[in-house]
Amino acid sequence: MDALDVPAHDHRMVEQLFRDYHAAASDVQRRAVVELLVRELSRHAALEELVVHPLARTALPDGGRLVDRHLDEHKAVKRTLAELDRLDEGDARTDDLVARLRGDVEEHVRELETEFLPGLRAAVGQERFDALVRAERTAPTRPHPNAPDRPPALTLAAPVAAAYDRVRDRLQGRPRT
Repeated sequence: MDALDVPAHDHRMVEQLFRDYHAAASDVQRRAVVELLVRELSRHAALEELVVHPLARTALPDGGRLVDRHLDEHKAVKRTLAELDRLDEGDARTDDLVARLRGDVEEHVRELETEFLPGLRAAVGQERFDALVRAERTAPTRPHPNAPDRPPALTLAAPVAAAYDRVRDRLQGRPRT
């Protein structure tokens, strides 16, 4: 898979997780899918903020405005992810939060795949996008809605958050993705 395909690949995986959530036969299965959604969307948002957004800000004609709008969308998604992460298995609020999350994510995906990625593909060289693949290995796996979302603070905070998340994931027995 080409580094330019990573965001779209992540989007397809998240779409499948939403389908899996609705097909789940028990609260245990739904909770497992929620944990995967939290992990994958947290990692994906961090990658966009570390790599895609800085590139878009400088490479796209209206990059600053687009990135600022996407960062606002990320904050809303991260708040919902944080709420979901705190819920217990079988909590009655889970379905509503997953529905809200799905709506926010679907809109974000449409914009990213129609505005961001095509423009970046045309404007940015392959080697700069290869940073996305390298960054994926060190991205946080949990939502951090109050963490910095712009460099240079993001560049310093993300590795610390990622290390903390991985320790927490191991202690809680969460699977690696």
